[in-house]
Amino acid sequence: MLSESPATADATAGDADGTNATSLEFEDRPGPTDPDDRIESLDVLRGFALLGILVINIWLFALPVIGWLDPTRYGDLSGGNYLAWFVSHVFFERKFVTLFTFLFGAGIVLFTESKERKGQPALRLHFRRGFWLLLIGLGHAYLLWYGDILVAYALCGFVLVFVRNWRPKRLLALGLVMFALPSLLYLAMGAGYVMVDADAQAEIESQLLAAYGADEGAIDEEIAAYRGSWSDQMEHRAPIVFGAQTFGFAFETFWLYGGLIVIGMALYKWGVLSNERSTQFYRRLFVVGALSGLALILSGVAYRELVGWETGRVLLLAGQFNYWGSLLLALAYVSGIVLCCRAAAGGYVTGALSAVGRTAFSNYLLQTVLATTIFYGHGLGLFGQLSRVELLGVVVVIWAIQVPLSVAWLNRYRFGPVEWLWRTLTYGERQPMRLER
Repeated sequence: MLSESPATADATAGDADGTNATSLEFEDRPGPTDPDDRIESLDVLRGFALLGILVINIWLFALPVIGWLDPTRYGDLSGGNYLAWFVSHVFFERKFVTLFTFLFGAGIVLFTESKERKGQPALRLHFRRGFWLLLIGLGHAYLLWYGDILVAYALCGFVLVFVRNWRPKRLLALGLVMFALPSLLYLAMGAGYVMVDADAQAEIESQLLAAYGADEGAIDEEIAAYRGSWSDQMEHRAPIVFGAQTFGFAFETFWLYGGLIVIGMALYKWGVLSNERSTQFYRRLFVVGALSGLALILSGVAYRELVGWETGRVLLLAGQFNYWGSLLLALAYVSGIVLCCRAAAGGYVTGALSAVGRTAFSNYLLQTVLATTIFYGHGLGLFGQLSRVELLGVVVVIWAIQVPLSVAWLNRYRFGPVEWLWRTLTYGERQPMRLER
């Protein structure tokens, strides 16, 4: 989430239907979109995505790495805690980051089309915007939290902006091919794993667990680091971030998120994300996406139980059910939110989600500040101490802070504070902040 990445789209409501809602007097002057001229469904989707992604990010904030990769390896997984994991995995894991990434792809198209229509240097502004997003992301990742996604979005955006003018069918084909590549790699490794003998499987299992810090000594070291000082955290975090942003990006992240970005471009061009299709279309997409997505995801849960949560089979094979199922369920979420926008336009729920979406970049970073203050040693130091049920309670508390704060902020200001800074840096001039009364 993240302001156009996907926090805001810098496009007018009129942009969706080919008209321009801004005054012709200012068409040749680079500047962000007026808050009153927006596509509401995109803001509501962003708000929904931002809030939902915290349900999974809370695992990354609060648990050792192996605790969110394989919940049987750390913490209790019975009763209410199993239910908390099950609900989070089935309805949240990968679904909301998928929705985020669709919106980032749509944001690239919206931004560049808007600037081109006004005769402004679209690519130059896009690269400036991406540069500042990259710098903010690097600071976020190294200084605060290794789970940052801003850097990956910025790097993908530098490359994929050049396919923004392709036709939707061609974009969809490219996106699916890119998205499929990491899956095929994991499936190939999984096939190799199940074909070797038991001794070789045990060796692979041991290597996987060691790579993810699953032995007792490594888990203790991780807990001590994040309950420790900021420098202790940095010492543990920096190598993870470096690996994720280099080898991880080249071999998996670019293809996964890049594929979803391109699919998001296609969905926007087809009018799916901007609330332009028929009600019947959205109803059908909701039913098909929900039923097929849930069938795949639940099959993956059943497979995990069938193989007794064997690490090799879970990481290499079981995850692929959720990988593809999340793509389908995210489409169902898009449809559900659009239908909600039509049924309750101007209502409290859509208004609150829209406010969160319009300040999504600020809220994304605020989630990190709040969560690290709760779990890391410079704050309350609760890292590794709370159960999965209790972690969901923390999510609700953070939501209860962010939603009313977003609404109250936008009653006085045009943009969120980070959105304002980003725009000021992108356009090279101070942007107006306060609403005119």
